Amino acid sequence: MTTTRSNGSLYTNIQNNIATVEFGHPASNSFPGELLDRLTNELHSLAENDTVNVIILKSEGDRAFCAGASFDELVSINNLEAGKTFFSGFANVINAMRTCGKLIIGRVQGKAVGGGVGLISACDYAFATEAASIKLSELTIGIGPFVIAPAVQNRIGKAGFSELSLAPSEWKTAYWAKEKGLFAKVFETQQELDKEVEVFAEKLASYNPDALTGMKKILWEDTENWDTLLAERAELSGTLVLSDFTKNALAKFKK
Repeated sequence: MTTTRSNGSLYTNIQNNIATVEFGHPASNSFPGELLDRLTNELHSLAENDTVNVIILKSEGDRAFCAGASFDELVSINNLEAGKTFFSGFANVINAMRTCGKLIIGRVQGKAVGGGVGLISACDYAFATEAASIKLSELTIGIGPFVIAPAVQNRIGKAGFSELSLAPSEWKTAYWAKEKGLFAKVFETQQELDKEVEVFAEKLASYNPDALTGMKKILWEDTENWDTLLAERAELSGTLVLSDFTKNALAKFKK
C-alpha cells in the first residue's frame, strides 16, 4: 500500500546506526516539489546525525520505485522562475545525497523514470528486483534529462547515458542497468532484495564510520562544481519547458 496523501509521504526509521528513509506518493511514487524539499532537508539532517552510519533509500509499495517529478506540477509551469524552481527539486536532492557524508544504499523494487533514475544514480550502491526497468523519457516532451545527467553519467558512463537518454521510449531492463553499473545486484523477488539490503547495510554500518566517510568522499571526487552545474541545468530545463514544442507535447498527456 502506498500513501494517499496528495503531497506524498516521507518517513525515517533509525536502528542500529542505519537510517531507512521511505518516500511515497499515490502517483507511482512521483515527487511533487514539497516532497523533494522534505527529502533534501532530511538528508541534510541525517548528515549531521552521529548515530547514523548508513542510509537506505526506498519507496513505498510493491510496484513503481519512482516515476520522477510530479506531472501535475510540470504541466502547470507558466514562467521561467517556476520552471527553474521545479527542476531544481531533483538537483537539490542529488546534491544533498552527494554531500551527505553517509553512504546511501538504494532499494529499488520497481520501475524508475526520469528523476527516479537520477535518484538511483545518486546512491552509492543499489540493489534491485527484476521488475526495476528504467527509462529516461524527457526527449519525448521536448526537454532532456539535463539535471540528472551528471549523476547518471557518473554511474553508468556517457555511453550508457547516451543509450538510455536518446531512446526515450525504450524501457531498459534491470539486468541492462546492472551491466552498466547502476545496480550492484538484481533479485527475482522483493523478499530476496530486502534480505540482501538488510545484510549489506548491517555489515556496512559495522565498519569504522571515519573510513565510511572517507570512502564517500572518494566516490564523489571531482563533483564539487555540481551545486552550480545542476542549477544551470535546472534553468535550461525551465526554459525548454516553456517552449511551444513542450507545451504541445504535454497537452497530449492531459486528461
